[in-house]
Amino acid sequence: MIETDVLIIGSGPAGSAAALLLATYGVKTLVATKFNWTCRTPRAHITNQRTMEVLRDAGIEEEVNAKRAAQNLMGNNVFCTSLAGEELGRLYSWGMHPNRFADYTLASPTTICDVPQDLMEPILIGNAARRGATVCFNWEYLSLQQDTDGVTAEIVDRVSGVTHQVRAKYMIGADGGRSKVAEDVALPMEGKMGVAGSMNIVFEADLTRFVAHRPSVLYWIMQPGSDVGGIGMGVVRMVRPWNKWLIIWGYDINEPPPVVDDKLATEIAHKLIGDDSVPIRIESASVWTVNDMYATANTRGRVFCMGDAVHRHPPSNGLGSNTSIQDAFNLAWKLALVLKGKAAPALLASYEAERIPIAKQIVTRANQSIGEFGPIFEALGLLSTKDPDQMKANMESRKESNPRAAEQREKLRKAIAFKSYEFNCHGVEMNQRYASGAIVPDGTPEPEWKRDKELYYQATTRPGARLPHVWFDRHGEKVSSLDVVGKGRFTVLTGIGGEAWVEATKAVSAQTGVEIAAFTIGPGRDLTDIYGAWPDVNEIEEAGCLLVRPDQHIAFRHAKSAPDATALLSDAMAQILGFKAAGPGAAAHGGKS
Repeated sequence: MIETDVLIIGSGPAGSAAALLLATYGVKTLVATKFNWTCRTPRAHITNQRTMEVLRDAGIEEEVNAKRAAQNLMGNNVFCTSLAGEELGRLYSWGMHPNRFADYTLASPTTICDVPQDLMEPILIGNAARRGATVCFNWEYLSLQQDTDGVTAEIVDRVSGVTHQVRAKYMIGADGGRSKVAEDVALPMEGKMGVAGSMNIVFEADLTRFVAHRPSVLYWIMQPGSDVGGIGMGVVRMVRPWNKWLIIWGYDINEPPPVVDDKLATEIAHKLIGDDSVPIRIESASVWTVNDMYATANTRGRVFCMGDAVHRHPPSNGLGSNTSIQDAFNLAWKLALVLKGKAAPALLASYEAERIPIAKQIVTRANQSIGEFGPIFEALGLLSTKDPDQMKANMESRKESNPRAAEQREKLRKAIAFKSYEFNCHGVEMNQRYASGAIVPDGTPEPEWKRDKELYYQATTRPGARLPHVWFDRHGEKVSSLDVVGKGRFTVLTGIGGEAWVEATKAVSAQTGVEIAAFTIGPGRDLTDIYGAWPDVNEIEEAGCLLVRPDQHIAFRHAKSAPDATALLSDAMAQILGFKAAGPGAAAHGGKS
């Protein structure tokens, strides 16, 4: 019998991130994956700011950045008839519109970037192993049994054929969109699998002359008459600028999946490029299905599921691997505290309460984004006929000098602009708010949304929100507010006059055995607000207090100084750690008005 504290099934973004974080927190962890190495294709790629903050907290941001295509290479979504053909329009994307770039810059110390999954996973799992996690390739999960003390999993070594029994105190199912772990523990699901068919074709070709002047990760090709993919919309996705690419092309889900050999793959690639003289080397081809499904529960006893196991959706909005890594960030610190006896098992219930609403949100958003291509097709006249020649004529008609063509041009312009909900979804990425027993409400309402909450991030310190980013000086070093919190510990932030909170931190940390760091913000103190930005976002008085969880979300706040600071902080920590039930009413010590 092999014994470990946490057994993780799967080494994708969710599983490898969970292993990395748990190992960082000193938890004995074993990862079992049926594959003989990490992901071999570049599938997921958009890496948003919130995920980069997780990687920054884990100490691997610099290593990831060395593999990235930077934000400035992601800035155009191009709609065209082929890469060599006519351009139909462009959309500033991923925060690169001059009016949006400041939103992204002000929101985080990190930048959104493009890191293909086959480059990301080795960084995650490699650092997990270096920090003490045991990683077993070619180990296929077969079954599990759990009791009040732990989980026993049966796993077969696919090389030797030997079956192993692994006994773990907790288990994580991160085994993808067809998760056997989720099936075995009977997680309830809503939605449908297999709503559309798609294929990926990975190839190498130097396409610099077609794309370098309009850098992007996504080129949308409208080609009526193509024999695969319905109306003939394909995607040419940059993997590495400008010589490695991935094509996404559809097939009829009601028909058997096509056999994509090198000949067919090359034919599709040349059609989308629009120049069959370009030398191409096909690297791989695979078929997959678009899904629209999420779990309404992610926990069964001592088994937790995360990643694609509980949110299954198309790659629209670039939310898949990002949400998976963020699932791990939410759960890992909780497991670590419970395993070390510093928190009650009740804390673990907050994982489901906090992450299931996120799973539903991102599955809904990703599938909605697919439907939002409809107005583009309609504006181009692609939905009114099935005749390819008529489709092409309809597209050409927008060039005419008459009121109907002018209306068509305006419809196309607006339809492309509306795709900002997929390609500039900053609020979807950054506005996540938690409500659970691990959050102490303060009686304040959710702040009124000043702008569209899907498109724009809005900073708040209301309990449940992620701590806003501002720049501080710490003894001559420029650091983000997010740099002084996290790292597997709780943190108290206060200002001049908040000395009682600092003393309370020492007392409560000693009482609970849980590390709580404390920083005072102000001239001559631990942190200096170098740009004067902190009062604009902190929503409390200087002598008030923010208690920030290890995952950088605010767990408790008090607007003012408090003579009973130790009692208030002690009660808050008791609730967060699961030793005290959350009260039915909200506390009366919220943000400043």
